[in-house]
Amino acid sequence: MTAPVRVPFPVVDEVSRHCLREEEPETVHIEVHLPGPLDPARLRTSFVKALHRHPRILMREARGPWWRRRYEWELTGGPDAEVVTFAPAGPDALRDARNRALAQAPPLSVSPPVRLEVVGSVLVLTINHTALDGPACLRVLATAAELYGGRDNSPAAPPTRAPAAPRETPDIPASWAPPARVAPGTPDPSPGNGMLVTELPLPHRPKGAPYTVNDQLMVSTALTIAHWNREHGSRPRPLRITMPVDDRPRDAGMPIGNGTRLVEVPFTPGELDRPDLPVLLRRTAERTRALKSLPRPQLGHGAALLTAPWAPVAARAALTRTLRRAAAPWTSTTLLSNIGRIPYPLDFGEEAGRARAVWFSAPARMPRGLTVTTASTAGRLHLVLRWSRALLGDGDGARLRDLFAHHLHTTEAPR
Repeated sequence: MTAPVRVPFPVVDEVSRHCLREEEPETVHIEVHLPGPLDPARLRTSFVKALHRHPRILMREARGPWWRRRYEWELTGGPDAEVVTFAPAGPDALRDARNRALAQAPPLSVSPPVRLEVVGSVLVLTINHTALDGPACLRVLATAAELYGGRDNSPAAPPTRAPAAPRETPDIPASWAPPARVAPGTPDPSPGNGMLVTELPLPHRPKGAPYTVNDQLMVSTALTIAHWNREHGSRPRPLRITMPVDDRPRDAGMPIGNGTRLVEVPFTPGELDRPDLPVLLRRTAERTRALKSLPRPQLGHGAALLTAPWAPVAARAALTRTLRRAAAPWTSTTLLSNIGRIPYPLDFGEEAGRARAVWFSAPARMPRGLTVTTASTAGRLHLVLRWSRALLGDGDGARLRDLFAHHLHTTEAPR
C-alpha cells in the first residue's frame, strides 16, 4: 500500500497551529443564500466530486513524535467522514448553524477540515483557518455548484481600471507606538466570538474616481472605530488596519490553502477627526496601492524565521506563543477583509438557483477582538462584524453596524 503524500505546513498554517486557543476557534464562516431548495443526495455527491477536483483540500494533520521539526499535512484519497449535513428545519436553525460555525472548528485530524451545513436554502460552510481560507473554499463551492446544476460557474473577468497616473511616494505615516485598540463595550461572559450579519447598499463611486470601493470600506472602518473609541472615552491614537491581499487566479487552477498576504494600512488621529473625505479617500487609495505592490512574505520576515525547522515544533510553538503575547500591544487595531464582488455565479441550476447573497466572517480573537468582512453580490454589500465576546456584546455589534453604515454613506460623492 502506498504511503500518503505528506506536505510540510506552510508558514501561515504553522503559526496558526502554534497559537490555537480552544476558547476562540480559528474558523472562517461562509454563508450562501439561494432562492430555492437543494436535493441532499445530489448536493453530497457534487460536493465530494468538487473536493476531488481540488485534491489539495483533502488533507489532515499527520501524526508525529513530539521531537518532529515540522507539522505536516497528509493528503488523503477522499473524505474521512461525511462533509455535508442537512439541519432540521426550525425557526432557530440558521442562528444555531452560525453559532456552530463560530464555536466548533472542523478538526484538523479529519480530512477535509471543512464542514458544509444546509439550512433550508442556505449553505453554511465552516473552515478551519489553520488549513484553508475563504477564497479557496469559495472556489471549491463554485465547482460544486457547476457539478450540481450543470451550468457554467466560471469566474467573471475582474473589473478593468485605467492605470493610475504616476504619483510621488505616498504619505504613509510611520509610528513605533502601539496602535489604538477597539475600546471595550459590554463584554459577554460566555467565551468565543459573536457575529452580526447585515446587508447594505453598495456605496456610490463616481466614474473615474481616484479610489475604489475597497478604499471607501477602509475609510469607513477607520472612521467607525475612531467614532466608537471617542464615544467610549479612549484617547486618540493612530489606527492600523490589517488588509488581506489575494493575488491568486480565480479559475480552476487556483492554489488551495491559505493564500493571502497581510498588509497594514495606517491612519493618524488627525486624519479621522472631522476629516476632509475627498482628501482622506485619495490618501487611502495611494497607501493601499503602494502597500499591495510591495513584495512581502505572507506574515512578514519574522514569521518565516520562527517556522524554520531549527528546533522541534513543540519548542518553536512555545516561543511563538510567548512572542505573540509580547507583541500583542503592537497588533493592528482591526482587520478589514473585503472579498469584493463574488467572482462566481454560484448557480446551482433551475430549482435552487443562483446565489443572491454571500457573507464571510474571519476569526476575531483578542487582542484585535473585532473583524470586518465584506463581499458584494447582486449589487448589494454583505457585511459581517465578528467580535470577541471578551471585548464586545451583541448591543455593541449593533452600534458598530450603525456607525459603519453611517460612515460608508458619507464616503459617497453626490450623484
